[in-house]
Amino acid sequence: MEAATAPAPGLAEVKLYDVEGAAGDGRSLEEERVEGALYFPEAQLSALGLCAAQVAGVKVRGDSMEGTLSDGDWVLVDRANQDVRQEGVFLLLVSGERRIKRVQRLAGGALYLISDNTHYQPEMIRPEQLRDVEILGRCEIRIGRIA
Repeated sequence: MEAATAPAPGLAEVKLYDVEGAAGDGRSLEEERVEGALYFPEAQLSALGLCAAQVAGVKVRGDSMEGTLSDGDWVLVDRANQDVRQEGVFLLLVSGERRIKRVQRLAGGALYLISDNTHYQPEMIRPEQLRDVEILGRCEIRIGRIA
């Protein structure tokens, strides 16, 4: 077995985890199998406000975010950004199920989970249900085919 080689100077490794954004069992990506890695210029990630050590790649499954994300795309998730006060697309756990959804925080603390595909209804997470929700990070970069 070959030893892993360090990336070239100036490049940062982003691990791609063998999980899907629509569903999953583990609460932590570190518990999951690493499928591979991509290498990005550190300066480019930094210019986007990202720290490579906090970025993880996750595969998108399903069509609920069609229009923004397609089945089979990869998203790079900033695990350091779990703040849903500003609307965005997030990787989250809802009752143990991984999902990628557009999240809006409503007055009173409720969360509104929105699928960009209009064939899916939005879901309201009331404040008393938030104990079943964990924000894993903000989806920052999409990698996929151009249609």
